[in-house]
Amino acid sequence: MSILEVEQLVFSYSGENLYHKASMRLFEGDHAVLVGPNGTGKSTLLKLLDKSLSPDQGKIQWQPNKKVGYLDQYAAINPELLVKTYLYDVFLPLFEKEKEMERLYHSIQHAKESEHERILNWAAQLQEQLLDSDFYAIKSKVGNIIHGLGLEMDILEEPIKHLSGGMRAKIILGKLLLGDSDVLLLDEPTNFLDVRHIEWLTKFLINYPKAFIVVSHHEEFLMEIASTVFALENGQITRYKGDYLFYLKERTLRFEQQEKAFISQQQFIKKTEEFIQKNLVRASTTKRAQSRRKMLAKIERIAAPKQNRTYHFHFPLSSTTGKDVLSTKALEIGYTEPLLEPLSIAILKQEKVAITGKNGIGKSTFIKTVLGIIPALAGTFHWIDTAKIAYFEQDSKFDDGLTPFHVIHHKYPHFTKKEVMSLLGNHGIDYDMANRDINTLSGGEQTKVRLALLRHQKGNVLILDEPTNHLDVQAKEALKDALIEYQGTLILVSHEKEFYEGLCDYEISLYET
Repeated sequence: MSILEVEQLVFSYSGENLYHKASMRLFEGDHAVLVGPNGTGKSTLLKLLDKSLSPDQGKIQWQPNKKVGYLDQYAAINPELLVKTYLYDVFLPLFEKEKEMERLYHSIQHAKESEHERILNWAAQLQEQLLDSDFYAIKSKVGNIIHGLGLEMDILEEPIKHLSGGMRAKIILGKLLLGDSDVLLLDEPTNFLDVRHIEWLTKFLINYPKAFIVVSHHEEFLMEIASTVFALENGQITRYKGDYLFYLKERTLRFEQQEKAFISQQQFIKKTEEFIQKNLVRASTTKRAQSRRKMLAKIERIAAPKQNRTYHFHFPLSSTTGKDVLSTKALEIGYTEPLLEPLSIAILKQEKVAITGKNGIGKSTFIKTVLGIIPALAGTFHWIDTAKIAYFEQDSKFDDGLTPFHVIHHKYPHFTKKEVMSLLGNHGIDYDMANRDINTLSGGEQTKVRLALLRHQKGNVLILDEPTNHLDVQAKEALKDALIEYQGTLILVSHEKEFYEGLCDYEISLYET
């Protein structure tokens, strides 16, 4: 039985249609993933399903009384709340039942004897409901989620404002997983998870008894969790009744079939048009030509199959550096207290180094410290004086109202319009995307714009802080190839081992004090 019906869906940004009368159905227990290149509207579709956006046309109908949980990593949260207050809010109705049960038991001593049985029955019913809801296992449930996502129990006492971006994202995900939803809508849930925590989430979702739809560019994760695949293709939502590997094979087969049908139809149309042109003016054949013209007008045209976007990432080198590019001595980083043991490291010319460690450990803080964005707590760091640094900041924000074209043109004002569009095109941003408000673009598209900003900086030290978080598979592969070719010094913060393996010479793992 379907729990979700989407019919004839149309939605557009700045006049560009993401969906062309698209339809889909979700069934009880479906473990589904939603795939497609950056910019096809995956995150937007989840927002439409969550009803935080409304369609321009069409219908989105959930089965009545279904609880839908939506992961929005950018949700507004009161920063003053303690983590435990935020998490335990999920169980507020159960705590209220417990409070009412206790009130009833306490009220017996003041109630008439004739009321005792009714009060005790009422209290017993509430206690039965609490037992059915595993109320007395709440602490254990919370602990399982906290540890599974790679956090410690003492985080419960922390105000949300003290959490790193990655820790905050984990807490939002944790609350959603505690909520016992009938359907989970998860947008990039692995973005801030390390390998073993992705493994934990994978097991959680495989064993989840209800339905979910997950958006992710992490292929290994998708292969493990998917039993159904929804693919956004040419403005339509195509359902593949199988796992992710089945989808990959079937998609290739369908592409080849569509390509053959398209070529065959184009050849038929060309021949028919030539016949019409040749015979329309002859009295003896004009009726046949007119008949062919009517027939041609009624043919349903097969769309040309769309190839995956191609990317041309490149990081040119301006000049070389000397041998000792960056050195630190007993460097302590943090905001008030040291996050790590004192760091003494040396990064040399043309080395490619991965900075790793669990989320929230201080990887971004380390980068911001050696860049002078935040002060060191103790110790020193030194850059060679010939270092020219190009820096990709994790999830930096753009001002509202700017388009990708404005962003690039502001950075490179001497560029012609054609040069700006060419640069964006090399990074997978087409004409329509280039002229939309940048904050309406997907996270992957915004990442590509920020990578485009680095193209002509011509540094000799490249620092990338989690550049792959929102990128589709093809873009990740192209980025890795470009970084392998890069001739300067690379410092890469990444939690994706499959990305930095074969790219970096070694890794520096950060550990807590």
